[in-house]
Amino acid sequence: MARHLQFQIDARFDGKKIRDYLKSEAKVSHRMLCILKRTPCGITVNGAHARTIDILHTGDILALSLPNDEVSVTPTPTDIPLANALAYYLTQHGEPAVFRAVGRLDKGTSGIVVCARNKYCAARLSGQIQKTYFAVAGGVFTDSGTIDAPIYRPDPNKTLRAVGENGERAVTHWEALRTDGKCTLLRIHLETGRTHQIRVHFAHLGAPLVGDDMYGSTDLRLAHQALHCGECRLTHPVTGKELTITAPMPKDMRELL
Repeated sequence: MARHLQFQIDARFDGKKIRDYLKSEAKVSHRMLCILKRTPCGITVNGAHARTIDILHTGDILALSLPNDEVSVTPTPTDIPLANALAYYLTQHGEPAVFRAVGRLDKGTSGIVVCARNKYCAARLSGQIQKTYFAVAGGVFTDSGTIDAPIYRPDPNKTLRAVGENGERAVTHWEALRTDGKCTLLRIHLETGRTHQIRVHFAHLGAPLVGDDMYGSTDLRLAHQALHCGECRLTHPVTGKELTITAPMPKDMRELL
């Protein structure tokens, strides 16, 4: 079933073209705009078909009809509390089982993954989600601090990253929550979003995350890096409502300290 969105035009866009409103205010991507133009009644104003070059007036109701995605590669719909659960949920509600994550997590990192139900919402959410991570680093940290160190990819054929002058700027803000004298539970916010950023930065300090053998940890009490996305804050792309989503740390991380 197609997704329908409506926008009431305010005085700021009186006399402006529809495409100007869609690009600047509705944040519709160029690709989505092309799809809407090819969709019967994909764009309407006050219930009538409209072109992107048509002029808007204050009080107009601009509506979009977002077509369903063509499903190509999707997870198997399975009624389990794992990755395939989303596909199961969508198919049970008569929707295409498309997995469209807005910012994925590294393999071995637990926590929240935000998924968009259509391309429009994915575009609106991109870069707009504020995440809080929790990590257990293999060292003693107190108070709070910031790591500002560029990250690059030494070997283009490998996923491994490292700190180096020729890398892209990467900034990690951390706060120490608890330590047992050997490792420390940290609350982390990212100013930038480089691949493996948290893992690389703490390994660079000589305190790789517990369980992260890829970045040199010798504390392998976990079979994966001790990293968890525990909170996401975002503005719902359709309703405009501010949302905060939380997820508790997994048992194995809680038991480290």
